[in-house]
Amino acid sequence: MPNWGGGAKCGACEKTVYHAEEIQCNGRSFHKTCFLCMACRKALDSTTVAAHESEIYCKTCYGRKYGPKGIGFGQGAGCLSTDTGDHLGLNLQQGSPKPARPSTPTNPSKFAKMMVDVDKCPRCGKSVYAAEKIMGGGKPWHKTCFRCAICGKSLESTNVTDKDGELYCKVCYAKNFGPKGIGFGGLTQVEKKE
Repeated sequence: MPNWGGGAKCGACEKTVYHAEEIQCNGRSFHKTCFLCMACRKALDSTTVAAHESEIYCKTCYGRKYGPKGIGFGQGAGCLSTDTGDHLGLNLQQGSPKPARPSTPTNPSKFAKMMVDVDKCPRCGKSVYAAEKIMGGGKPWHKTCFRCAICGKSLESTNVTDKDGELYCKVCYAKNFGPKGIGFGGLTQVEKKE
């Protein structure tokens, strides 16, 4: 039957949607006020909508209902989401229950191995993670620990020297471990060693 004098019907409330208030999604028309997530009722726009057949959801609820499940499929980097969506009316526990996972993984992931093998800073003995790591003398150091062992001056690749696993600025290294005598280190007499 033809639709005389009106626009399309809203996909949510089934009332007429006039052109000035129309939002189209997935071949259907909606009122601006009806363009809401079917689970949490959050207002949607073109960047937050996720459609599934005739249903529209925000991306979060869509992920909870139709996205991958399990460890590693959280909402952000390194996140494990335990939200089942029950408070939103999402029935996520479909099918038979899965057997419990063993408490100790038999084949640890690359991430788990990386977390176990974290380097230790030679100065403070604490873990050194990639974001704060500076290599010096073949060892990883915290940025704040990458200092001369004698004067405490902050070091860079251009002024660092190492001896016996410790870092020194070039000035302190020359004074303490460099050659001694006339012409070396500003001395005018040869130091006698006993």
